[in-house]
Amino acid sequence: MIPFILIAVLVVLALAWPGIRAANRRRRIAAMVENHNWPDRYEKVLEEHLPVYRQLPPKLQQRLRGLTLFFLDEKYFEACGDLDEVTEDMAVMISAQACLLLLNHHHSCYPKLRSILVYPASYKATDHEGGEQERLGESWDSGSVVLSWDHTRYGANNPSDGHNVAIHEFAHQLDQADGNADGAPNLSVTANCYRVWAAVLGKAYKKLLKKVESRQKTVIDEYGATNPAEFFAVATETFFEKPIPLKKRYPELYEELSTFYGIDWFEQD
Repeated sequence: MIPFILIAVLVVLALAWPGIRAANRRRRIAAMVENHNWPDRYEKVLEEHLPVYRQLPPKLQQRLRGLTLFFLDEKYFEACGDLDEVTEDMAVMISAQACLLLLNHHHSCYPKLRSILVYPASYKATDHEGGEQERLGESWDSGSVVLSWDHTRYGANNPSDGHNVAIHEFAHQLDQADGNADGAPNLSVTANCYRVWAAVLGKAYKKLLKKVESRQKTVIDEYGATNPAEFFAVATETFFEKPIPLKKRYPELYEELSTFYGIDWFEQD
C-alpha cells in the first residue's frame, strides 16, 4: 500500500511542479523588483550608456532595475568568437535592454531563454540554404539570443537612430514565446486582443509595404517589410527609439505598442 501512496504523491508533485516553479518565479521577480539594493556601478552603466533609462519615470526605472537583477541572476552569458569575456558591465547593458520590453509583463522574464551568446562584432552564420551570411544578431526559439557587442553597445548609446539590435532580437523572443515567429506575441487571454492586434499591425504592415514598394521614406525601417515577424521587431525598435514620428505617422500602431509595453512616452510626468 505504501509504495502506491508514494507513487501517487510523486505523480501529484510532478503534475504540480510547473505551477510551483511559476509561482516561485513570480515571487522572485516581485522580490527583485522591490529590492532597493541596486549596485551603484550598475546605475552608472545605465545612466552613462542607456539614455532611454533616464527617460523612464521613477516607478518604471525601479521596475527595470528589479527585472535586470532577475535577468542577470537567471540567464547565462557566453563570449563567442574573439571576445575574451562578457564583462559585468556588458551583461548589465544587455540585460537592461532586454528588460525594457518586460516592464508590462509582471510574471515573465523570457522563461524559454537560457543563454545570450555575445560576439565582439558582426559575425558569419550559415543561412537556411547553406551559405554564409554576416549578421548582427539572432533569436533562436531553442532558448538563445546571439548579439554583436559592437552593435549592441552602439544601439544602447544612440537612442534615436531607430536601430537597436538588442531590442530587435528580444522582441523576437517575445514573438517566439508561443512557438511561432509570426508577429503576434502572447497577449491578453481575450480573443478580442488578438483581433485588434492583428488589425492594427496588419494595417501598419501593409502601409509599410506600399511605402517600400514606392520607395518612399519611412519612419519604420524598410527591413520591417520582410515579413510580419520582422515588422513586429522593427516596429518595436521604432517605438523605443522614434516614438514621436511613430505616433504621428502610425498613431494606432503606437497606441497598441504602448499598451503592450506599458509605456507612453507622452505621459512621463
